[in-house]
Amino acid sequence: MGWKPMLLSRLFAMTTRFLFPPDLGRVAVKICGITRGDEANAIVAAGANAIGINFWPGSKRFVPLEEAQVWLRDLAGTVPHVAVTVNASDDELRRIHDSGVIDWLQLHGDETPDRVESLTRQGLPVFKALGVRDRTMLEAAADYDSPALLLDAYAPGAYGGSGETMDWSLGAEAVVRWPERQIVLAGGLTPENVATAIRQVRPAAVDVASGVEASPGRKDPGKVRAFLAAVRAVAG
Repeated sequence: MGWKPMLLSRLFAMTTRFLFPPDLGRVAVKICGITRGDEANAIVAAGANAIGINFWPGSKRFVPLEEAQVWLRDLAGTVPHVAVTVNASDDELRRIHDSGVIDWLQLHGDETPDRVESLTRQGLPVFKALGVRDRTMLEAAADYDSPALLLDAYAPGAYGGSGETMDWSLGAEAVVRWPERQIVLAGGLTPENVATAIRQVRPAAVDVASGVEASPGRKDPGKVRAFLAAVRAVAG
């Protein structure tokens, strides 16, 4: 791989504090839980704004870093590559980041505000994902210094990808409360309900995994296209 694609990929995280360009002008789409290179290429070509790769061994969509590196290199300089992690050690997060194929580290575990602050001080491009059950849980998000907040359904032990829908009114509250942050709405989104979710929440982005799958870790091309079309129709 040449130096220019690698440089472009790294610039996603280095030139902005945001996961998605603030001037995108529309709701961005992150397709998460991708496990194959051919599907990643097709999803990027279809118009996704970011792709997520799950490096948590407990996930049904887990991919070893060494395997994902092979096809992520071919996508350098296209859209941000997000590593989904759960309670990973500092050394593991550094290893993922230093692989050269990852632009952002999504912290989808039980990381505390102090932990997130520490990782940020180390120069790692991290953002927090939170399972939100009620307003009390949403209040806890205020303590995180995170340029983006991914709000997911509360599913103890699942750490995302459960297919459950969160309370969208809490997502809408987060958008109003933290205008300086990019709120990413996740949890149970599908081609059929994403437009309604966007109208209610007005997030910076939406995140989908199970809602566009044929089976865990295998994306359905038709569902991916339908999801992207539904987002563009309501927020393009």
